[in-house]
Amino acid sequence: MKFKRLISPALFAALCIICFSCARQVTRVSPEETIDISGNWNNSDSRMVADEMTKTILGASWLGDHLEKNGGKKPTVIVGLMQNKSHEHIDAETFVKDVERAFIQSQRVRLVQGGKKREELRAEKADQQENASLSTMKKFGLENGADYILQGSINSIVDAHKKQKVVYYQVDLELTDIQTNEVVWIGDKKIAKYVKN
Repeated sequence: MKFKRLISPALFAALCIICFSCARQVTRVSPEETIDISGNWNNSDSRMVADEMTKTILGASWLGDHLEKNGGKKPTVIVGLMQNKSHEHIDAETFVKDVERAFIQSQRVRLVQGGKKREELRAEKADQQENASLSTMKKFGLENGADYILQGSINSIVDAHKKQKVVYYQVDLELTDIQTNEVVWIGDKKIAKYVKN
């Protein structure tokens, strides 16, 4: 005798509801919206710190001093090394890009490329020396030299007990006159996050 096992429609419906309720849901949100799921450093922290710190930098006395000494000519800034000294993986390049964007949007300083992007630009110029026409070839030795370099670090301290923790982030930045090595501005921004599991 063959037995056929049939699933009742009510049982089948219940299984479907369970399967669909366990499925992952994805909702699109604005990149400007602050959503803190893990308590770790995130895009909102990066953007907020970059915006606040560049406003502070551009409001400091070094900028007026530079403009006065140079007949109103905007200073040229390069964003240098940003070290991640925190307890977690933070892509410092994202923070660098947020700082550079804030500088450009302010229109109060000129910004030049640094690091690997500058090397790529120089390699392109070298290639043009052999492969581009004389009328379109870009020449060496005509780059805008930076007046100041911005460098810094992202640090963190974690205070945890059982299912609670407080994460303190501190971003330290220094702006240095490249000609004289004089530090013309130092600033920091602190963020504290309370996480309860």
